Amino acid sequence: MAEINPFESLQEQIDDAAAYLDADGDVIERLKRPERVLETTLSVDMDDGSAEQFHAYRVQFNGDRGPYKGGIRYHPNVTQDEVTALSGWMAYKCAVVDIPYGGAKGGIAFDPREYSERELERITRAFAAELRPIIGADRDIPAPDVNTGQREMNWIKDTYETLERTTEPAVVTGKALSSGGSAGRVEATGRSTMLTAREAFDYLGRGIEDATVAVQGYGNAGSVTATLLEAEGATVVAVSDSRGGVYAADGLDTEAVKEHKRETGSVVGYPDADEELTNEELLTADVDLLVPAALENAVDESIARDVRADVIVEAANGPLTPDADDVLTERDVYVLPDILANAGGVTVSYFEWVQNRQRFAWTEKRVNDELERVITEAFDRLVDTYESVDVPNLRTAAYVVAIERVVDAFDDHGNWP
Repeated sequence: MAEINPFESLQEQIDDAAAYLDADGDVIERLKRPERVLETTLSVDMDDGSAEQFHAYRVQFNGDRGPYKGGIRYHPNVTQDEVTALSGWMAYKCAVVDIPYGGAKGGIAFDPREYSERELERITRAFAAELRPIIGADRDIPAPDVNTGQREMNWIKDTYETLERTTEPAVVTGKALSSGGSAGRVEATGRSTMLTAREAFDYLGRGIEDATVAVQGYGNAGSVTATLLEAEGATVVAVSDSRGGVYAADGLDTEAVKEHKRETGSVVGYPDADEELTNEELLTADVDLLVPAALENAVDESIARDVRADVIVEAANGPLTPDADDVLTERDVYVLPDILANAGGVTVSYFEWVQNRQRFAWTEKRVNDELERVITEAFDRLVDTYESVDVPNLRTAAYVVAIERVVDAFDDHGNWP
């Protein structure tokens, strides 16, 4: 597969949507580039007494609608272009679901599996110290992403509070409940993916309970999506992770597969599967619904030509290349874009931030009810735009909605100085 630059993909998506907007070209150009980029090298002591260096980034893409918001990922393939693209997707994700945030993203280029917990804590705290001048409850609020979670967010919060000599739980989201986290946050991305799929099938006049499903990527987002779709009556027939996938014609027990992965490190070898398959075979499986829930650029033009699913709901960020989008549009495959489908994470992060600011915790039912309201209202606005504006696909419709909201915010407050 040819290397696809995710930042260029984002810019192409913005250009596609801008063709349907009455917005000044100079404003659109501004919305294609980040406002601030932090690139830093962390020098961290290892358990053996040596010092190791790590390249790290934080990109603040756009803050017209509120404080910057976005996760931090730990992965050996982290680059500035990737983090920049992710920060832009976050800005438009917040806009499409109409929560008052801008977009940001951060990352450290390393494989966390190769380091001890004590080393991971030192790496995280070193990054938090570098981020300290530019983050804060009203500035930029980090959250978990690939290979980070409650533990890392707790470390960042503690580092910030210690250095600032304050108590500020709203400086990060995705924390443990005991540190000011929100009920429902861990399942939020998978829940919004399920809700988007449910609404999409209803819009198409089909029932989600009759759908067969393949999920590529069985981490938190993918596994939660699978379990929630199963609870809605869908049949999850295939799942995969980085090592490969498994298939069962009559459906997989999603919780049993998750337990197998927890015990062995992979879904591969799940004993009740009919057969094993590669990730590419899963992406082109004969199913009603495909959920890409891994990393960017999983589906390129070549794979898109062989996709047999009628509906794709993106749990991952940027899993389809622009060329793949074009192919799937030509083939009348409905693609529900990431900036709607996986927006549950940032939406419940917003709820967590609100709870932290108010010092008042919500019940999980309230969190889930509010999330359902936000996603279904955003879906309805997306469909209205898709039907009323002559756009080629739902992704372009989503960007029309999102960019229009960011442009309105920019116009409202003006450009200073």
